[in-house]
Parts: sequence; structure tokens; C-alpha cells
Amino acid sequence: MGLRTRKPTSPGRRNTIVPDFSEITKKKPDKSLLAPLTKKGGRNNRGRITVRHRGGGHKRRYRIIDFARNKNKAGATVLAIEYDPNRSARIALVRYEDGTKRYVIAPEGLGVGDPIQNGDDAPVTPGNSMEVGLLPAGTYVHNVELTPGNGGQLVRSAGTVAQIMAHEAGYTLVRLPSGEMRRVRSACMGTVGQVGNQDHKNRKLGKAGSNRHRGRRPTVRGSVMSPAAHPHGGGEGRAPIGMPGPKTPWGKPALGHRTRKKKLRSSKNILRRRYDA
Repeated sequence: MGLRTRKPTSPGRRNTIVPDFSEITKKKPDKSLLAPLTKKGGRNNRGRITVRHRGGGHKRRYRIIDFARNKNKAGATVLAIEYDPNRSARIALVRYEDGTKRYVIAPEGLGVGDPIQNGDDAPVTPGNSMEVGLLPAGTYVHNVELTPGNGGQLVRSAGTVAQIMAHEAGYTLVRLPSGEMRRVRSACMGTVGQVGNQDHKNRKLGKAGSNRHRGRRPTVRGSVMSPAAHPHGGGEGRAPIGMPGPKTPWGKPALGHRTRKKKLRSSKNILRRRYDA
């Protein structure tokens, strides 16, 4: 994975830094692993906008990813490394011994022809998936489950990695990329290695149109809105907020206000929050 700087042939390209896609080995996805992806424009099933600044963008199809890695005691071979428009990480097309094809998150260092395995007897090498309770302390992992059998939910974006810290009483202590220390059941699955495409954070889109291609619409400051649209709006000229602390468009505190509910069942498994890291 590398980056490429565009030649300044226009103002939009002058500050553009994009991936060179040198690790991509296959352009077209496998048709059997595609699903339709309809655009919601940030709206829920009642037609109300619940996520702002969404809409438009290039047409995409969803790649069905095997987050669960539940095909146990079966080896697979990497056929290709592909681009996925729905996530920042690259995906690997693998074929199992019985001929089944699946997509998995591509870790750093995984290439075409490399073998991967699922299950308790798999070696601790990048791309192999097993229960986190079987991994030695210090191992780097990604695609970690929160509930056994539900598929990986943690550490799936480009360049992220978690670390196994300790095992105790049926739980495994994991340090997440945010610095949070969380216990997960030792029976939860995790994949060895760091997620690839580490240079994703170093991109520079260069122009507003690149965001529109991704389905992101413009964001406008509240202070330039009308008072009916935002608590910060209104006034003659440039006006201050005029209230204690910045607010969201719905009047809730905007900076430093914690929104996590105290009585969540999973809260007891957090030993150190990311704020304290």
C-alpha cells in the first residue's frame, strides 16, 4: 500500500494525495458475494433524517464479508486482494478446500496464494482466526467478537489493531485502538494481525467533489444558520453563541458531554475507558 501525489493540473488536484492501489490484484468483485445496497440519504424507516449530511454519491454494491469466520478446521487460500467501496480496509477473496468462496478483512502482509485457517488448531499467524482465549498475551488481533458467534464487531477499519493483554476466569483483557481496556469472553473469535491499508489516514481528498462521490453532503456551521434551524443562529453580523456552552441543533451539549448510558450491560466489562488512556 502506497500513496500517490497528483500533479497540480487544477486547483482540485494540487493538494490531492490518493492511494496507488498497488496491492489490489483483482478489479471486478465475485458476483456470488455481492448484494444490493440501496441509498437511504440518512433517513430511517419513517422517512426522517437521523444522520445528517448524507446523500448522493456513487452507486455501490455491498460485498458480503465473513466476519464470523465460523468455517472451523478448514483451510483456505487467498485468491485476490480487492478494493471495497463500503469500508476503508481492503478485502481478501479466499477459497476453502471444499470450493466455497468468501470475503474476509485483509490483514497487513497477507498476499495472493497465502494459506489461512479458522479454528482452535490454527497457528498464530496473520489472517488466521481463533478464540481469543487461545492467543498468548501480547498478540495483535483484529475483527474481534463481542458475543460468541455474532461475528467480529471491533477493530475492523484500516490500520487498526488491538492487543491481547491477559486471560482470567473465562475472560480475555483486550486493549483496543482507542486505548480502552475491555474484557471479552474468551470464547469470542479474533483474527491475528493488523488490518491492512495503513496509509488510509494519510490521504488528502483535495476537493469537495471527492466527498460528494462518497455520499457526504456539505456541513454548515450553526452560527450562520437562522435561529429556527440552530441554537447558535441569528443575530446581526458575527454573533457569539450567547448561551452556556455550544449546543447541537436540538439543544443538547455538544462538547465533552458523555452520551453513553450508565446501565448498559457491557459497561461492566470496560476496565479503563478511552478518556483515561
